[in-house]
Amino acid sequence: MEVFEKQPLGSEVALRGWVYRVRTQKEHVFIILRDATGIIQVVVDSSSPFFSEAENVTIESSIHVKGIVKKDPRAPGGLELRATDFKTISLAEPFPITKGASREFLLDVRHLWIRSRRMNAVLKVRDEVFRSLHEFFRKKGFLEVQAPMFITAAVEGGASLFEVDYFDRKGVYLTQSSQFYLEALIFSLEKVYTVAPSFRAEKSRTRRHLTEFWHAEAEMAWYTFKELLELEEELISYIVDQVLENKRKELELLKRNVTLLENVKPPFYRISYDEALEILSKKGFQLKWGEDFGADEERALTLEFDKPVFVYGYPEKAKAFYHKNDPKRPEVTLSADLLAPEGYGEIIGGGERIENIHELLEKIKKFGLEQSQYEWYIDLRRYGSVPHSGFGLGLDRLTMWICGLDHIVDAIPFPRTIRRIYP
Repeated sequence: MEVFEKQPLGSEVALRGWVYRVRTQKEHVFIILRDATGIIQVVVDSSSPFFSEAENVTIESSIHVKGIVKKDPRAPGGLELRATDFKTISLAEPFPITKGASREFLLDVRHLWIRSRRMNAVLKVRDEVFRSLHEFFRKKGFLEVQAPMFITAAVEGGASLFEVDYFDRKGVYLTQSSQFYLEALIFSLEKVYTVAPSFRAEKSRTRRHLTEFWHAEAEMAWYTFKELLELEEELISYIVDQVLENKRKELELLKRNVTLLENVKPPFYRISYDEALEILSKKGFQLKWGEDFGADEERALTLEFDKPVFVYGYPEKAKAFYHKNDPKRPEVTLSADLLAPEGYGEIIGGGERIENIHELLEKIKKFGLEQSQYEWYIDLRRYGSVPHSGFGLGLDRLTMWICGLDHIVDAIPFPRTIRRIYP
């Protein structure tokens, strides 16, 4: 429909698409036609030889129409097409989605619901998120790499691993993260990133959890913790800025408050784990030092800030074994979560990695892990180890926040959750 909007009044245009809405009157049939770019009103007069055919079209029928561009302030976009030729390509059966359909039903018919204007807008914003992320990394001199989906050792904790039947071999899982493989690649390419699915067998039913999610991960040789945080805020600011510049129309359709997004500029707020614990205590949360924050705690924290906030200095036991301990305060790690405002919570987790082999072996032992499962990862510290940092960004959560969605299942075309594996 974008091509249509650029045509001068009185010109003849040919369009094809799907019937979004249809309304029949004695003298006219009004059809709202949709395609990937938007909607336009098509009018078929009763004097037209195609009037009867137009009367019979149903919601989601595919049609091909020619007509004259006319101005009408009552039509969507102020323009309409007066049909001179009309052909039904495929007459749709009665469409099962009606006004007021429940969320569960819309998930059951997700293959049809993705045609909705709302999902169309979300998916366009999502596309911009992915596009601008790749663009950012390329501009920064990163190389895109790929890692395997089948793994043999946990990155984030064994309890959230999906074990798979891998021929006759036991102990094979779907990846939780590509981090270890990216760490290996920095010794060749220095700055690398990947965009791929990750899988977490977490029995979480919150509005922000998926069992299969899209993960952008980056690892950088020589990067300090400070440089890592600066890179993360640059990345998020760049993505949000690109969405605002290129997908403003979609944000408006989603009724997103763009003023809040326009405030996403570096530097982001930074608070320590201890400061976060103090804020939460004043809000009535009873957490012991060393406990990680869940969805409720992160929501409460982010409502205090008008743009993303870094929470840094998590206790050792709250983070994975590969995080480097702070030399100035060994009981905490050089790690940080980036929390999106407005109650959305964590979108990035990252930190400086342990580069010293003795520290890594001690951590593996302290965390009760089997050293033999990590031998190749330990090898990276045996042969020319360097300081390095990295992070993982949940692209579905990022899209959810940017679009202002209530639930993460609306941020991905075909969501997978603890209760959802169809369609």
